[in-house]
Amino acid sequence: MTDPDRDNQTRALPGQLKLSAGPGGDLEGTDDRVLQAGADYLARLGGGILQVMPGTYDMHNALYLHEGLTLRGSGPTTILRKTASTTTTLTRETDWYEYGITVAEPSAFQPGCGIMLRGYSAGVLKDVVRGTVVAVDGDEITLSRRPEKNFWLDAESTASTLFPILTAAEGVCDVVVEELVLDGNRKQNEEINGNYAGAVFLQQCHRFTFRRVTARQYNGDGFSFQICDDIHFEECQSLDNANLGFHPGSGSQRPVFRGCTARGNSQGIFFCWGVTHGLAEDCDCSDNRDFGISIGHRDTDNHILNTRLEGNHRVGLLLRKSENDFRGAHRNLIENCHFLDNGFAEDGVAIDFQGVAHDIEIRNCRLEDSGQGRQLIGIRLSSQALGTRLAGNCFHQMQQDVIDPDETSTS
Repeated sequence: MTDPDRDNQTRALPGQLKLSAGPGGDLEGTDDRVLQAGADYLARLGGGILQVMPGTYDMHNALYLHEGLTLRGSGPTTILRKTASTTTTLTRETDWYEYGITVAEPSAFQPGCGIMLRGYSAGVLKDVVRGTVVAVDGDEITLSRRPEKNFWLDAESTASTLFPILTAAEGVCDVVVEELVLDGNRKQNEEINGNYAGAVFLQQCHRFTFRRVTARQYNGDGFSFQICDDIHFEECQSLDNANLGFHPGSGSQRPVFRGCTARGNSQGIFFCWGVTHGLAEDCDCSDNRDFGISIGHRDTDNHILNTRLEGNHRVGLLLRKSENDFRGAHRNLIENCHFLDNGFAEDGVAIDFQGVAHDIEIRNCRLEDSGQGRQLIGIRLSSQALGTRLAGNCFHQMQQDVIDPDETSTS
């Protein structure tokens, strides 16, 4: 309503178009195409809100997010579900400058579906390219882009219908995703390394915010972001994914996890290389098959606060091995955290230093075993853990509270 006293004030604030997609929405449909159509329409206007109606959406390709977009679901009833994957071999060599490939089994590919090309060297994954199929003619598939890598027969090259559920082109920034579920359909999909895909995969994208988003049952990582700054998660869940729950990838600065849950993954939160000034606050990283939280190569100045780590199979919090001082995980703070029943599949360690880590501070944490003999050791230091500060911690029902090979730390 217009204020008569301000009627002549210039109306200078930009507005945002809100567009709904899905059953009963402005755009009708229940697959990735209707969602992509809505996102692309809003991109023409510089952004806006794409409201995804309740329903299950079959994702034959990733949804590519655009700058300035808010992707908003309707809560747990909005599910983006990856379709089953298929892998086939290439039967003709493809050079880096070609748009086409020839495959042994083309039946799983259709125009518009996501595709991943993979090449191997001595059985080790070497090259990965993601794209979209634009045409299928017999056993020949036309791609949306040149692969810019060679996929030769001696590299055992394959094509698969593998892709992230949500992604963005490099350089896309300032996006909000909230109130939806990403279902990876793990049992019907092949595993893919989190450096190339995940339920969410971003690379060189900045200032994304995820609110109350669940990534579950992806045969890879839940949330993976590489070389991305200021990625924030609020009350998000990463559940029962094959690999990492949250993967702040190499060089990512200032990631924030508030009120998040990572359960049933291989690792809860994995700080990759050179992740600094991150914050995990009021989180639950429990019942993961390897580690609750892992910190390593040049992951410095991060803060783990008010977080629960319970029942992680190998270690609660791991400070990984580093080859030298420069590559160490220095100046990280673990504060007011609760460690319960971790490490039962190995040595029963809550917090394990396995290499160089200078000036780590652990304070006001509770480290305990429930009486079942699962968590036997509170903190295991290494001889390279210089300047470790332990203060105000409570140890309960464990065989050893602190193992210090040099007996130089204070408790």
